[in-house]
Amino acid sequence: MPFADEADPLEALLDELERDGWLSDSRFAESLINRRASRVGTSRIVSELKRHAVSQTLIEETGAQLRETEMARAQAVWRKKYGALPTTVAERARQARFLMARGFSQSIIGKILKGIDEEWSGD
Repeated sequence: MPFADEADPLEALLDELERDGWLSDSRFAESLINRRASRVGTSRIVSELKRHAVSQTLIEETGAQLRETEMARAQAVWRKKYGALPTTVAERARQARFLMARGFSQSIIGKILKGIDEEWSGD
């Protein structure tokens, strides 16, 4: 936009790119999930989608889809970094902060740090 003299030709170009399938919110969301889901939690991905002005319905659908696998993804990230349950309060806090910074929910973090498996908890 800063390099265009008028907004009309730019809008027409963007509309054409969307119509031809070169610009797509759903493809962007899918790409973001493929790149980031194995390392970060649902809230981080949803936040990134909001920052990129993706439609609210697509954000809600993506969030619901990611919540279904959040426990398994959080366990994989936690195992890779720590692999053992915390023995001290300081270690528990460090592990919790790590998972929170990655965007995982507090309920998932609590389950992981208490050693509750996905199958046992019924999630």
